[in-house]
Amino acid sequence: MTKRSILLGLGVLALTLAIALTAMMPGRFGLAFGQEGTAPKVETSLVPGVALAGFDPVAYFTLGKPMEGRRDITLQHLGAEWRFASEANRAAFRADPVKYAPQNGGHCSWAVANGYTAKGDPEAWRIVGGKLYLNYDLSIRARWEEDIPGNIAKSEANWPKLVSAQ
Repeated sequence: MTKRSILLGLGVLALTLAIALTAMMPGRFGLAFGQEGTAPKVETSLVPGVALAGFDPVAYFTLGKPMEGRRDITLQHLGAEWRFASEANRAAFRADPVKYAPQNGGHCSWAVANGYTAKGDPEAWRIVGGKLYLNYDLSIRARWEEDIPGNIAKSEANWPKLVSAQ
């Protein structure tokens, strides 16, 4: 083997390794929740098969409150049905689901910060840094709010491990 072929082989190996590592790190290097094939199944335990228990994910950002979506204005995304209060909200979500979808697949952010998953309640929510976070209930949200930056950091560290366990 020549020196050039060895270097070329090492380059191909390094590129292959970089691609593999990127695919294993959701939320890093452009692989964020919301891209088909890179994100986990959305939490749908409150209403089977329906994300956010039928609440409109865009309304949290545009109205500053949860609003129930309509059964006749939906789309399928990440294996779940998403409901919207208006056609405009559905179009906004379709254009940028990463912007509107809840963090941690809609699971309780407190639970994810502590290394496990639990359902997220669409009425126990907060938008922090332009991202939607859900918690199990209002009392758990109050605990999560005691250290929002720390809990977000812990959930970002834990989420990839929890996703791979699903």
